[in-house]
Amino acid sequence: MEERFTKEEIDLILKESQEGADTYELCVRHGISEATLYDWLAVYGYKPGKKGFDYKRLWNEVVNGGLVTRRELLVASASGAAGFAAGHFFAFGAKNQTSSVDEQKIEIVNCSKFKQSSDHLGKYVYLTPEKLGGGTHAVDLETGKTLAWISYWNFGDSCPISHHLAAYPSPDPYKGFEFVNSTQGGDNVLIYGLDTQIKERGLLDKWGQGNHIYRVQFDGQSMNLMEDIAASTGMGLGVHTTIFPDANGFAGADGQKDICAFFNRAVGSEKTKVLKAFQTDWVGREPKGNLEDNWSKGGKLIIKELVGAAEKNGRYNFEGTIGNKIDWEMVPMAEYLVYTGKLPAPPGAPPGTVQSLSGLDAVVHHPGNRYSAMIVRMCSAAVIVDRETWEPITCLHNPEGSADNLPVTKLHSNPNTWEVNFDDIKCVGHEAGFSPDGKFFTMMNNVKQNNMAVYDTSNKDPRQWKRVTYVKDPTWKGSYPSPFHLCFSMDGSKMFVSVLHPKPENSGTCVVDTKTWKIFKKFTNIGPDCQTMAVTYDGKYVFQIFSGFQRLSSGAFIFTQDTLEPLGYLPNFGGHHDCVVIPTKVEHLRNSRCTTL
Repeated sequence: MEERFTKEEIDLILKESQEGADTYELCVRHGISEATLYDWLAVYGYKPGKKGFDYKRLWNEVVNGGLVTRRELLVASASGAAGFAAGHFFAFGAKNQTSSVDEQKIEIVNCSKFKQSSDHLGKYVYLTPEKLGGGTHAVDLETGKTLAWISYWNFGDSCPISHHLAAYPSPDPYKGFEFVNSTQGGDNVLIYGLDTQIKERGLLDKWGQGNHIYRVQFDGQSMNLMEDIAASTGMGLGVHTTIFPDANGFAGADGQKDICAFFNRAVGSEKTKVLKAFQTDWVGREPKGNLEDNWSKGGKLIIKELVGAAEKNGRYNFEGTIGNKIDWEMVPMAEYLVYTGKLPAPPGAPPGTVQSLSGLDAVVHHPGNRYSAMIVRMCSAAVIVDRETWEPITCLHNPEGSADNLPVTKLHSNPNTWEVNFDDIKCVGHEAGFSPDGKFFTMMNNVKQNNMAVYDTSNKDPRQWKRVTYVKDPTWKGSYPSPFHLCFSMDGSKMFVSVLHPKPENSGTCVVDTKTWKIFKKFTNIGPDCQTMAVTYDGKYVFQIFSGFQRLSSGAFIFTQDTLEPLGYLPNFGGHHDCVVIPTKVEHLRNSRCTTL
């Protein structure tokens, strides 16, 4: 953070605090987090001024297991869902870092000085969901014009949180393309601190429960809703969607339900079908003690194949909020809210529901098309599924100091059920992905460890995939800043990683050399809440979106893939949470929302 401010500027900020400035207002005005302010106060010997909202008291309550009211959660979450999830008060995680990080020579670019980019970006279509805006836009990168957009409110969805998306290849996206778009709903709209009566007015009832998967087609002029896949199949999933590498289907998942499903690709008026679906449940060794011990002391991950009801033509019963284990989305670094009982089960859920949470909220595909990785956040693990046999065959376990490749044991059939045994869970995990050549897999470790595990996946047998190193940064301490999302350059020589800071601090991107797995460049101070990234398939550009935590500034920052030259910003149309450049060839999926998140 000091790199953004001179000593004189820091002194002026601290004098304002000492003279009684409201802490929250002061941080917002200068674009820093309260954690940074407290660190500066300690280092430079100043005393803090008054506080607007007593975040320190609230987090003392959270960490020590005290009572926190829903009102306090909503007020605090006005500082952004991800920022609320941890921040300075989870800095104890730094004490659990066990290995040293070699000093690295890293070039740092402060992006705040850049203006709107006027570069010619090529004939590509850039697709982004608006999240709380309730729809999705497609932009012509050559002209800067919006080609078309869709709003799900118009189709009777009374709370469409347009969440994640993935697009099928199209030889000419200007003439047409198709994409799948997950939406959330229900109480998820309340985690952003909005002063809203949406729930009291009934908009979160049946038609506002969310967890739709919309199949949308652009016909060269407008966007058309072709199908609500959740309604067709009964499988309502509201988080990540990823296209198969052969473009013949896609996967979807939802970490509130611990369910993932694999779907075929429907065409035109056809209805989508579920190829296979799985649910995971955690069975801890200490389920009745401290909630954190339920996971940290080890246990079993149970993987069960879900079967649709025969009397309903194979239709499932997971639309809307049916099947939710927790009341709202487990936002980044919010696993600790689960540990402390601050992220509750839905009303009426049976005892032990939260303890069974595994956080299965994503699937990524190996470029070879046979294997897929089910991402299990609470265990920081990836269960590898063979899509030829539909059998889970091994489990990659990411925390430093833990065994890296765990066996999967089949327990019985009818329904098919498997288990994975964990000696312990040293930390939680988040996003993951395969390199475009399929030779490497990486996944984030977060909160108690803060790094990225890297596996050699060149062996044809996933049971032989081995963890070879970690991507680390000296500044990744405690819960923030933390690695968040990733993608690769077209030639696979670089990995781009978004690095999340709590609101109101700006997030950034780092660049990793995939030969050494060392960070060698950082783009800092891009904007609040940097999320996923997209690359153009000519190998020229990278787009880093930032959502503003749905309340603040948002846009996309652009830099070049080869020379890593910063170009500037593009505006955007709301708090977008994902982005995809429409592929024009099937092989482009190796660098799209297929192999990485």
